[in-house]
Amino acid sequence: MKELLELIAKNLVDKPDMVSVTETTGDRTTVLELRVAPEDMGKIIGKQGRIAKAIRTVVKYAAVHDSKRVIVEIMQ
Repeated sequence: MKELLELIAKNLVDKPDMVSVTETTGDRTTVLELRVAPEDMGKIIGKQGRIAKAIRTVVKYAAVHDSKRVIVEIMQ
């Protein structure tokens, strides 16, 4: 999941070298923290959060195949 999120984010932003994804795994849930450059936050979030919602949907759908629960947090 981490690689998928990283790939999506790097293709959306102007500064792909500033993209980092931190993975924290619990018993049943994995939390992915996406960090991008401050000037790229708008590109990741999108108008009214549509792109962020789409990113979360794609990652969650991919996690279903592994029978996992994934939470995507977008941070600066």
